[in-house]
Amino acid sequence: MRFTTLFFDLDDTLYPSSTGLWPAIKQRMTLYMIERLGLPESDVPFLREQYFKMYGTTLRGLEERHKVDKQDFLAYVHDLPLAEYLCPNPVVREVISSLPTRNLIFTNADVSHARRVLAALQLEDLFYTIVDINEVSPYCKPMPESFAIAMDLADEPDPRKCVMIDDLPRTTRAALQVGMASLLYGCDEPTEDASGVFTDWTHLPILLGD
Repeated sequence: MRFTTLFFDLDDTLYPSSTGLWPAIKQRMTLYMIERLGLPESDVPFLREQYFKMYGTTLRGLEERHKVDKQDFLAYVHDLPLAEYLCPNPVVREVISSLPTRNLIFTNADVSHARRVLAALQLEDLFYTIVDINEVSPYCKPMPESFAIAMDLADEPDPRKCVMIDDLPRTTRAALQVGMASLLYGCDEPTEDASGVFTDWTHLPILLGD
């Protein structure tokens, strides 16, 4: 295998979107904007998505436009009972543990949420480190600067030896643009936004070999 380093997204990648966790997190974002910032309820869904598209994350938009406290926001939106949404998948664990690479989490969430998710999925011992939103601040995925920081933290300066595994086409596309390979999780149809696609975790080692 020519790759040394794999960057795994967290939410809706290490577990399927059908769990409903990510919609629950987005609902917490909506509540935060209404309750903490006093924004009109009718405006919030549009603003949340607009900031996501303009700034990379809703949080960065709120920091820029409303001067929110990052840690307060992250603690609020991730305050959810993960056991009600997540359960371990032995196949995912077996596949990741079999890979001869340095594996890292690269997420726009914070390290506290990432650790809780990994614990709920029983995957916490399989990753070298967690590259979170605080590590790459003031950037975030899909900004090219965030990938440079992630590679530095992984001690791998050559993007050609790295793979980004994510459920968002904009992230896998950004990884390609900085010279990495990328795999789009949750997609069956080949796309120019990624080097490959998969929905079955047992296919991952084959894709990496190719």
